[in-house]
Amino acid sequence: MYDVIVIGAGAAGMMAAVTAGRLGARTCLLERNEKPGKKIYITGKGRCNLTNACETEELFSHVVTNPKFLYSSFYSMTNWDVIDFFEKSGVRTKVERGERVFPVSDKSSDVIRALWNECRESGVDIRFHSQVSGLLKHGDTIKGVKLSDKTVIEAAAVVAACGGKSYAGTGSDGAGFELAKQMGHQIRPCLPGLVPMNLCEDEAGQMQGLSLKNVELCFYTMDNGKKKERYREFGEMMFTHFGITGPIVLSASSRLGELIGTQVVYVQLDCKPALTKEKLHRRIVRDFEANPNVSFHNALGGLLPKSLIPVVIRRTGTDGRKPVNQITKEDRERLVQQIKGLTFTVDSLRGWNEAIITRGGVSVREVNPSTMESRLVKHLYFAGEMLDLDALTGGFNLQIAWSTGYLAGMSAAE
Repeated sequence: MYDVIVIGAGAAGMMAAVTAGRLGARTCLLERNEKPGKKIYITGKGRCNLTNACETEELFSHVVTNPKFLYSSFYSMTNWDVIDFFEKSGVRTKVERGERVFPVSDKSSDVIRALWNECRESGVDIRFHSQVSGLLKHGDTIKGVKLSDKTVIEAAAVVAACGGKSYAGTGSDGAGFELAKQMGHQIRPCLPGLVPMNLCEDEAGQMQGLSLKNVELCFYTMDNGKKKERYREFGEMMFTHFGITGPIVLSASSRLGELIGTQVVYVQLDCKPALTKEKLHRRIVRDFEANPNVSFHNALGGLLPKSLIPVVIRRTGTDGRKPVNQITKEDRERLVQQIKGLTFTVDSLRGWNEAIITRGGVSVREVNPSTMESRLVKHLYFAGEMLDLDALTGGFNLQIAWSTGYLAGMSAAE
C-alpha cells in the first residue's frame, strides 16, 4: 500500500515521483523498461534541451494546443524553477541560441542521472520491468493498479505519466491512452508532432544533406486563387532525400498538422531574408560586373550553396553555361524571384517513427488544470505527453512535462 503510484519513469513521471517523495508521500514509481528516462536520453540529439530561458509569460505563446490549460502548471514550476532544480541536482546548465537551455556537459545522461538520484533521495520505491495493464477504482475513486503479471498494487493516488505514441521503442507506444479510456476519458485524435515533411518535388533529393541557416519559410495555401499565408518562421532547415526537416520545419508541422492532407500546402523558401529584392538585385549586378566572363552557374558560388545552384538555375529557365555579361535584366529578376521564393509542394508529414512528440491525448476538459486531477475519477492524475498538449521546439515540450509532473506529484501527495 502506497500513498502515490506514478506510472512511467520519463520526464513527467520522475518529476512527479520526486515531488511526491519530497512531500513525504510513500511513493512507488513503475517503469516498464529496464532503466529510466529512455526518451530523455535521445531528446535534443542526445543533448537534452531542458527548457527555454525566455520570460515565463512567453512560454504560453510557444504552446500550440491548449496553452491556457497550463497556467497553473507553468507558474507552479516555472522554467527558472526547472533550471534551479537541475543546478541544485548537480547539472550545470548553459543557454544557447533561441534561449534554449542545455546541460553544460551536452549529455542527456546527466539529466537522467540527476532525476534518478533525486528519486532515490526522496525515498521513492522504483520498480522496473513493471507494465501496468489496468487501473483499479472503487466507485469513482482510484484504488491502485494491476500489472501485466497480475500483481495488484494499492495506492491512495495514481499519477499516469505514460507518454504518448512517439518513439515507441522507448516505451511510449500509446498504452497509457488505453488506461485512460478504461477510466472513461476521451482521447483526442493523436497525430505525429514536430515531424519532417515529404515534398512532391524530387529536387529535395538532389539537395540531400544541405543545411541552411538564417533562412525563412512561408507556408501557404491558395484560396479562391489568392495566396493565404498559414505559417512563417525564420531559422534553420535541411533538405533530405524525402523533403525537408530542421527546427522551423518541425515547428510548422505542429502548426499545420491538421491542414496538411486536407488542402494543398505550399512552402516558399527565402534564402536571403535579410535582403530586399532590390538589394539582392544590386548585389547580383555587382558580382556579375566583377567577373563578366564567368558562366551563370559559376557566378553564383558566393551567393548560394553548391547543391542549391542547379535547382535555382533550372527554375529560372536560363542556360547555366551562359556568360554573365549576356545575362539580361529579365534573367536577373527571375533569379532574384527564385532566391527569395523557391517554392515546393508539401506532400505529407512523416510518420510516428520520426515524430518527436505526440499531438492529441487525454482531453484537458476532463482534467482539473489547478491540480492535474481527473474530473471523472478522484485521485487519478495525468502528466506530460499523455495530455492533449504540445508545443514548438526549443525546450517547451519538456517544460510541459516538468511543470505538469510537478503539479500532479504535489497534488497527489497532498
